[in-house]
Amino acid sequence: GFTDHVALGKEEWNPWDADEKNELAASQQRYEANLKMIKYARSHLEQTSLRVQIWGKAAIGLYLWQHIFGGHLEPADVTAQWREGSQKAGKTYFSFLTGPSVVPGYFSVEAEHVVLVLNGREPAKIAHATQWLRYAQTLMETRKIQHVAVVLLGSEQCNNAWVQPYLKRNGGFVHLLFVTYDYALVNEEDIFQWPLGVATYRNFPVVEPSWSMLHDPRSYLCNFLGTIYKNSSREMLMEILKQDGLDKLCWIAAREQWQPQETNESFKNYQDALLQSDLTLCPVGINTECYRIYEACSYGSLPVIEDVMTPGVCGNSSMYHSAPLQLLKTMGAPFIFIKNWKELPAILEKEKKMSLQEKIQRRKKLLEWYRNFKAWMRQKFINTLENSFLPSDKG
Repeated sequence: GFTDHVALGKEEWNPWDADEKNELAASQQRYEANLKMIKYARSHLEQTSLRVQIWGKAAIGLYLWQHIFGGHLEPADVTAQWREGSQKAGKTYFSFLTGPSVVPGYFSVEAEHVVLVLNGREPAKIAHATQWLRYAQTLMETRKIQHVAVVLLGSEQCNNAWVQPYLKRNGGFVHLLFVTYDYALVNEEDIFQWPLGVATYRNFPVVEPSWSMLHDPRSYLCNFLGTIYKNSSREMLMEILKQDGLDKLCWIAAREQWQPQETNESFKNYQDALLQSDLTLCPVGINTECYRIYEACSYGSLPVIEDVMTPGVCGNSSMYHSAPLQLLKTMGAPFIFIKNWKELPAILEKEKKMSLQEKIQRRKKLLEWYRNFKAWMRQKFINTLENSFLPSDKG
């Protein structure tokens, strides 16, 4: 081959020339094919992507967005008139709006799919929630939006009949309802149980577990900071704690009157109590489920829950048969459930004998469970919206 090369002289023959041309043509084709694929994938992605706007008109919206979704809000100032955030999750792009300035008709609706977070706890709140539902209905009728889901802070006695006519199954327009407490109509088809979460209306923070939260010895066996209602099991709890001098081993701060707004000092006390005690006592209030359960989980303090049904119409649903707290029990919450506070002295005796190492293991398990619980709720929420709102591939 060498002699040939010399003989050709000035033409500078390149034995790879043809191959290079072929390679160039092939790579050009590959590039164009890839480009087509990317374009197709993009358009396909846009077809299958949902844009969902969440209108947070109840404090549990902040639990959904900041605690379950791990989302951020701008501005960070909790007193701001308007706060917003966004994130992509699954096939869905979520944006979240909240604050007093978010008023029907005075903000731009930027998605065809809307999640309304509403408070249905008492008549005045229901009247406000109804205005939002009417507004959403108008947007549906004028084809501005396609789907509506509702996340509802329900009544503590599960008196949520007012919302029923708005559900699609009853001739309304609401496709999905996520509702707090053990609502008997939960069916896992269009009505889902939703966790109460922490008291975001008191600005309870998203707590990041720290090394010391896991490993440090805690000064108290248990804590209960709360209101003592007359003739309630809470009175019995206080008596039992005093009887055996157990109140000396626990951080107990009882008050006669419920206070919706904490002072900075009382709130700091409460957080310290959760951080400084191994167990958090959760007596029933108007409902068995309370913010305290989730707040204790945030700080790795194990909830001791009075597992009894409260008056009202909450109870077992067609899907769950372990009321109260069906959702938490179904998710395998590693709590201590008791039927009567008389069981408490034995539990505290056992606590006294536990080694720090055992307590550390238990805290790890609790914090891990709580993290998984929030991740599971987030995934379930996204899947439920996507399954309901995206056109199905069957057709």
